[in-house]
Amino acid sequence: MITKMTQLNMKDFNKPNESFIVSGRIIPTFENNVWQYTEELFSEPYFKKYEDDDIESSYIEEEGKAVFFYYVENSCIGRIKIRSNWNGYALIEDITVAKDYRKNGIGYALLNKAIEWAKDNNFGGLMLETQNINVSACHFYAKNHFVIGAVDTMLYSNISTANEIAIFWYYKF
Repeated sequence: MITKMTQLNMKDFNKPNESFIVSGRIIPTFENNVWQYTEELFSEPYFKKYEDDDIESSYIEEEGKAVFFYYVENSCIGRIKIRSNWNGYALIEDITVAKDYRKNGIGYALLNKAIEWAKDNNFGGLMLETQNINVSACHFYAKNHFVIGAVDTMLYSNISTANEIAIFWYYKF
């Protein structure tokens, strides 16, 4: 069941935020005005977990912002955080699915909810950013008809522990 975040379920926001395995990286290339990519596998995979986010009540109260939770029984196992962006796209700020439920269609269901929300709010498409070391996320977006629109090699350059680049993905309606 997918439910919009309210004051009552706001406490569930960080529940599905769990680690993922970093097994390699995406290597984007830009040729003839088209982004493509290859993959490099790491000899020693490792786990990464993003820090928990603080969530503002503005995602409940304001138009142009929303969080949707995916529940199995009474347990929150997925979420998508989305808002309007200046360029006419809806920006997916975060999408996460609990480890034990990945690759079961939950991310796809949340993405479809974001598409529905974006269309209902008259956006021209969806956009998001992920890191090139989050290979499974990159595969997920490519499989769901997102295309690379840009790469930023400097976004994480001031974080000494980050050995990654930002990839911006777009899905135009």
